[in-house]
Amino acid sequence: MTLRVLVVDDEPDTVFTLVAILRARNYDAKGAGDGRTALKEIEAFEPDAVVMDISMPHMSGWDVAKEVRKTRRGKPVLIAITGKFVQAPDEVLSREVGFNHYLLKPCDPDYLISILARIAPG
Repeated sequence: MTLRVLVVDDEPDTVFTLVAILRARNYDAKGAGDGRTALKEIEAFEPDAVVMDISMPHMSGWDVAKEVRKTRRGKPVLIAITGKFVQAPDEVLSREVGFNHYLLKPCDPDYLISILARIAPG
């Protein structure tokens, strides 16, 4: 079974690049450009992992994580990726709202892949 990954960022280039990297590694990857769309895609696509920016207009990654964790405790694995919220309290808040991992932009694609490899089924 192929791991399903949703990439959420309001920067289209980031979404495009990460989805392309993940697909090249044989992940089933999709993108979304905002938090509201992410919530819809999580319901429809049922990803195993969500790689999500924190700073997005209308609905932050923190807000999305809170909504997801109201009904889904362990899955999907939530991976924060941020270039704006880079202080220790930001990481603590990310974990409190439900993120499993916290990465800084630009993230090392190999490190992201190593996280995904650990959650891959089987």
